[in-house]
Amino acid sequence: MRWSEPQRAMLREMGLRLWRPQTAAAPGLASPGTTGPSHAPADEWAGSIKPKSDAPPIAASGLALTAATMDWPALQSTVESCRACSLCENRRKTVFGVGHLRAQCMVVGEAPGEQEDARGEPFVGDSGQLLDRMLRALGLSREATQPDDAARQVFITNTVKCRPPRNRNPTGDELSACQPFLQRQVALVQPKVIIAMGAFAARSLLGSDEPIGKLRGRMHRWRGVPVVVTYHPAYLLRQPADKARAWEDLCLAATCLAPRAD
Repeated sequence: MRWSEPQRAMLREMGLRLWRPQTAAAPGLASPGTTGPSHAPADEWAGSIKPKSDAPPIAASGLALTAATMDWPALQSTVESCRACSLCENRRKTVFGVGHLRAQCMVVGEAPGEQEDARGEPFVGDSGQLLDRMLRALGLSREATQPDDAARQVFITNTVKCRPPRNRNPTGDELSACQPFLQRQVALVQPKVIIAMGAFAARSLLGSDEPIGKLRGRMHRWRGVPVVVTYHPAYLLRQPADKARAWEDLCLAATCLAPRAD
């Protein structure tokens, strides 16, 4: 991706140094357990698809087999009518995902909140605005910037597609029920890298209960796709000192994307 002068100016205003490849060759992936490249950002950032019944829940195993063959329209329709767990009982809208259907970068969050449930779109409100600024600093966007520009857009989704009551954490059963949908979304997008934001995104993709602090800063893989774990924007709004570490994670994810010139 090419960095425009406005993007350079924005990064300079935030006190962030531009990412530069260490060698002319395409950067390789760090093995699990190794640390990614070092970056020195400031402590702060500057301030598509759109998406009650007595029917018994669908068995996760059967849903996995069915979802694995679905195209985008069938998958979205199945999510909208899904009753595989109890989250369907109180939802207003399902939150399927937004962005480019073949984006190079895929962002996976945790669970929809109240505003996401109302709009049917992931990462809205303050956390969504912060995510948009984070992505924009890397030249990425959830919106179409140019026709069919998969290199500059992302696809954004969540581990579960319905809001847990009172914004509680999703349970293991709820994560398992939605896992086939997430797996199929990854298979259809075929991203070059997945950014897992938050502990439940990491758990769903990597099967790990380790804290984010131990998982971030290195490259993981899920079914052959590189995965970078980082903090959820909602957490960063409460703990702004960790924005510097999240910027390092984004720079690590950027090494998997198309080459760019400064």
